[in-house]
Amino acid sequence: MTETERTSPNPKQWLGYVAGRRLPMSMQDWVRNDLVGKGAVPRHLVRSMIPFLPIFIAFLTLFPGALWLRGAMVLLSVLLAMFYTAAFMELNRARRLELHGLPANLQSDRKRAAVEDERERYERLHLRRR
Repeated sequence: MTETERTSPNPKQWLGYVAGRRLPMSMQDWVRNDLVGKGAVPRHLVRSMIPFLPIFIAFLTLFPGALWLRGAMVLLSVLLAMFYTAAFMELNRARRLELHGLPANLQSDRKRAAVEDERERYERLHLRRR
């Protein structure tokens, strides 16, 4: 199987994907599943921590002090990184989708069904009164 025929990234391509690089068009289904498929949120949180690993390792190994203090630095850094990762998750997802030639507003089947249910409930409650 040649590089252009692959349907999922190899480790080098995956690391590039983590850093924001575009994968080949043959992997578009993999990207769609990664960004809106089942388990997309935990995958996003883990994927977003990869670039911070050198910082976490530096805090743990290079700073002086007791191990519990260095561990607390790492924990605080992880919590802060997770907070910003979660806060900007939708923007990051939309950017990655556009980068790979997919619609930025692409949603999972479950989320699309929830939005449709909410719309139907709203119309039933509020538009019927007119």
